[in-house]
Amino acid sequence: MLEIFIYAFGVMYSPGPANMLALLAGVNGQGWRAFLYCTGVGVAMLILFLLIGYVGGDIIPEEYQSAIALIGGLYIAYLGVKIFQASFQQTSIHAQNTTVSFRTGLILQLCNPKSLVAIVPIVTVQFPRIPVEGTQIAVWSLVLSMMACGAPSVYLLAGSRLKKAAMNPVVMVWVNRVMALLLFYVAYRFIVF
Repeated sequence: MLEIFIYAFGVMYSPGPANMLALLAGVNGQGWRAFLYCTGVGVAMLILFLLIGYVGGDIIPEEYQSAIALIGGLYIAYLGVKIFQASFQQTSIHAQNTTVSFRTGLILQLCNPKSLVAIVPIVTVQFPRIPVEGTQIAVWSLVLSMMACGAPSVYLLAGSRLKKAAMNPVVMVWVNRVMALLLFYVAYRFIVF
């Protein structure tokens, strides 16, 4: 169960398009007006979790789950390597004035490939291991989508309260490195257990 939260945290809270847009909204002073954007991200994740959670469990036979776990663990380790490597590249963050809304968050997250990277390993490998089935899928989907709503909310808050730190590339480097280490741990747990 802990692996689900660590994996979800590592993928959802690492810098990505949805989180960086929330960060910039906070830096530009949109404050809690942009919270509807974060809610849109969470609702999109809820839709995807429910859809893939209920359909995914029926599509993938139990005998294939170990192979999928191995492939998923290797892929998660690959993501960790990519995030870790990205932390060594010099990048700068430029504040652009972009107004965000619920619809922006919903559409962006529904189209964001990072959403599927977060959801598919959880619902096809981790849910069956616990096992999460039936109405538990809906409960877990709600909890995890609230976590997904929290990710851009944290970036929004950081952007509005800690403008100098949020725009500092060194801070983002260390955020990437911590997220990469979390993903390495989850990859290990996917492969070993």
